[in-house]
Amino acid sequence: QVQLVESGGGLVQPGGSLRLSCAASGFTFSIVAMRWYRQSPGKERELVATISAAGGTTHYADSVKGRFTISRDNTKNTVHLQMNSLKPEDTAKYYCNAPLYNRDYWGQGTQVTVSA
Repeated sequence: QVQLVESGGGLVQPGGSLRLSCAASGFTFSIVAMRWYRQSPGKERELVATISAAGGTTHYADSVKGRFTISRDNTKNTVHLQMNSLKPEDTAKYYCNAPLYNRDYWGQGTQVTVSA
């Protein structure tokens, strides 16, 4: 079955960096575009970044453009989100997403907290 397992979250000071990872299994990873979302308490889930199946095309939310980088390794079935210059407003639970078979699959999420 489809599984997405996120890791790499934690507590970081403003201006710091974190690298999130998502390990995927149960489907042909190399033909599926992948996404990172985030959600803070009381807010809707927000699309943060998207990467095409081959990795050649990426898109970012305006709020993270220039600070976050999405990448993937199709030999290891993983997708990453490198987050630099973190701000308190980046605090959220971050989710890996795979659009498959006319539905969305989600991981369990990893918490990122940016605080001094």
